[in-house]
Amino acid sequence: MADDCPFCAIVDGDAPASVVRETEDTLAFMDIAPVTEGHALVIPKAHSAGLAGLDPDTGGELFRVSQEIAAALRASDLPTDGINLFLADGAVAGQEVFHVHLHVIPRTEGDDVALSFERSHPERERLDALADGIAAEL
Repeated sequence: MADDCPFCAIVDGDAPASVVRETEDTLAFMDIAPVTEGHALVIPKAHSAGLAGLDPDTGGELFRVSQEIAAALRASDLPTDGINLFLADGAVAGQEVFHVHLHVIPRTEGDDVALSFERSHPERERLDALADGIAAEL
């Protein structure tokens, strides 16, 4: 656990959280600055600042718990027409708390939430070259 990490403080019981789900390796709780009502975070209990340090099995558990929460949101009385799962890895990607966390964001028609970006359309040769370069690092 990192001494100055707010999520580690929650895991340790030193900071409050509205807990949704807890497993041996993960904790899910309501976001204190939600994008929409019902916005939850799923974190590993063991501190990892980014994806590179996250145990792969724990990473899988984050997504499994997120799926459960998404299903619970859809079954609840909370209006939920869709779900966004969002994980920012690194400051340039928008990460603000440097403890891996997966956002589970319920969405409704007209909720004014925007995930905005411009898309490119590279040629197949460029896509193949990129795929080969990434695959070589696996």
